Amino acid sequence: MGDQTDVQQTAPTVPAGSLVGIVGAGTMGVGVAQCFAEAGHPVVVVDNDPGALASGPARLRAGIRAAALLRRGSRQARAGVHASRVESLVTWSAELADMAVALLVVECAREDEDIKEGILSELDRICGAEAIFASNTSCIPVSRLGSFTTRPDRVIGTHFMNPAPLKDAVEVICARETSGLTVERTKAFLARIGKHALVVRDAPGFVTNRVLMLTLNEAAAVLGEGTADAETVDRIFQDCFGHPMGPLRTADLIGLDTIADSLEVLRRHTGEDRFRPCSLLARLVAEGNVGRKSGRGFYQYAPQHIVARGGTDHG
Repeated sequence: MGDQTDVQQTAPTVPAGSLVGIVGAGTMGVGVAQCFAEAGHPVVVVDNDPGALASGPARLRAGIRAAALLRRGSRQARAGVHASRVESLVTWSAELADMAVALLVVECAREDEDIKEGILSELDRICGAEAIFASNTSCIPVSRLGSFTTRPDRVIGTHFMNPAPLKDAVEVICARETSGLTVERTKAFLARIGKHALVVRDAPGFVTNRVLMLTLNEAAAVLGEGTADAETVDRIFQDCFGHPMGPLRTADLIGLDTIADSLEVLRRHTGEDRFRPCSLLARLVAEGNVGRKSGRGFYQYAPQHIVARGGTDHG
């Protein structure tokens, strides 16, 4: 991948207008693309699912409109952000080669090590020596992802929360191999899009999902055992603990398939059976009732909530 010594000595700046690549045109990929385009970066979104690519522009447009309404009067409001301008900065492609000159690539593929290995090894071959590979992985250790490349020092975790355009913070995960320069450049990219980095050390599930996935799984188990209905489970967390959204609605928003995948990753990497998906969660996923994106999960949703999920390999 070239001489990396000179790259390491380069100042951690983020050139205005530098290309950002997003792998995956699912909910998170489109949301992250919106964040960078709103900050003026040209973005290329790659997915191998024609349906996800075809619906991507409309979902991006809807996300821009929704964010503008929700930000109105808030500290997140950005002056001068116009939907047409943001849309014009985003291109859609089925080819990873189209992000060859990107300085930052955010991988938002399905939480599957084999899929991520294929993507990262191909990006390693395609992208320039200065490119940083930032994974939006929810549970896979970043050190493991870095091992799929010849540049583990330039691999980092950037765990965006959903919906990405409306969340101020990003959980940034540093493996032992991640260089200090990569951390600083990643933080600079995030600062440009109005996010602050909460930096943690590498571990399965990091902080967020090491705790959250157990909570969501136990909430599903409580529901499955008949202790309370879904609405009551969520109201307890909202009314007693002050959570803006209960665990079951949160699970539907994330996607029950994503939660099941994440739990299996945690179980595999920790060796702890407490991360096994409960029977209700496993059954809903097997039936295809995976939350808002399918129209049904722990709750039922109107058709407008149903969105494309992104391709098997790139989304």
